[in-house]
Amino acid sequence: MNPPTGSTRLAGVIGDPVRHSLSPVIHNAAFAALGLDWVFVAFPVPERQVGAAVAGCRALGIEGLSVTMPHKTAVAWLVDRLSPTAERLGAVNTVVRRGRDLVGESTDGAGFLDALLLDRGIDPSGMRAAVLGAGGAARAVVLALAEAGASDVAVINRTAEAGERAAALAGTRGRTGRPEVVTSADLVVNATPLGMAGAHAEALPVAPDLLHKGQVVVDLVYSPTVTPLLRSAEAAGATTVGGLGMLVHQAAHALRLWTGCEPPFEAMSTAAAGAIITPSSYRA
Repeated sequence: MNPPTGSTRLAGVIGDPVRHSLSPVIHNAAFAALGLDWVFVAFPVPERQVGAAVAGCRALGIEGLSVTMPHKTAVAWLVDRLSPTAERLGAVNTVVRRGRDLVGESTDGAGFLDALLLDRGIDPSGMRAAVLGAGGAARAVVLALAEAGASDVAVINRTAEAGERAAALAGTRGRTGRPEVVTSADLVVNATPLGMAGAHAEALPVAPDLLHKGQVVVDLVYSPTVTPLLRSAEAAGATTVGGLGMLVHQAAHALRLWTGCEPPFEAMSTAAAGAIITPSSYRA
């Protein structure tokens, strides 16, 4: 990649913490492959400073932002307008400059579906799904599954109120449930940090004896690439899908929104896979 110049365009990711993010690796690989004079960096932004960060994006002419925890909900209130999906979720993971306006988008759900259908040929239409967790990523998955035609979406979460809000995104097909509903699910999605390298490395989001052959088990955690949940699912004979594909696909959707270019997915995926050799986090 060439050194930045006076005409270089800037994009970045905000979060706290964020120095471990793979987003700079993925996007800078894409810019290089496309021959674009763009640079992507990580901006550590404490929670109390997120408003100032978005104001700085406006003032400095930053072309786009990726948004990770804990800012996805706050940023939805700070942009000028929201895409229909971001408005339904009440959360933003991508900010796009459109003239003077900053537009909040959510590419997580589309990235999740692409990781299933494009990478693995798995169509969730008609499937009974169980989603573990009710945070921003879980809500995006619930909405995406409902829009993709899943027949039933059960949300399993320790906090009932948050689980109910997430399940409501699936309309009449959404409901909350106990962990035991995993047994009857065709598709199981872990959208919690359990199993992530670090403090939760050995934790399982669901009992292994609830998994079985014929299921598809997806873990949005991407570091390590094979989590305790995926090991248990493989042992039970289930089909497994790791989280790296969703990470790269949601980044590809963001890149398309920022630049108007077709993302060089192979270059992005190769860069992400190479960087994850040293585990750090599951966040985008």
